[in-house]
Amino acid sequence: VQLQAFGGGLVQVGGSLRLSCVASGFRFDDYAIGWFRQAPGKEREGVSCISTHDGSAYYADSVKGRFTISRDNAKNTVHLQMNSLKPEDTAVYYCNAVSDSRPPLFYWGQGTQVTVSA
Repeated sequence: VQLQAFGGGLVQVGGSLRLSCVASGFRFDDYAIGWFRQAPGKEREGVSCISTHDGSAYYADSVKGRFTISRDNAKNTVHLQMNSLKPEDTAVYYCNAVSDSRPPLFYWGQGTQVTVSA
């Protein structure tokens, strides 16, 4: 089982980045995929997630209207398009997979650093 997150980088305020999370080793269609972030000295927080089959998307209030999550089940990939980036978006971003089974299974990917410079 593997989740690979990539696409982070350094961007100026107001810029955009597109993060990708590529999964392998499990039945991707049966898992909701989420993005979390952790800034230095802060707890990890949920940013966005997308459901398994109907693609329903959820966003933290802090990113609504700026971030868009999407999934391509054929490519086992979830993208997080981040626009109008702010310095407070600076963090390490992680993707997470949660199965729709009971009990659920959880998998985490490695993080990708996003730095927004003022």
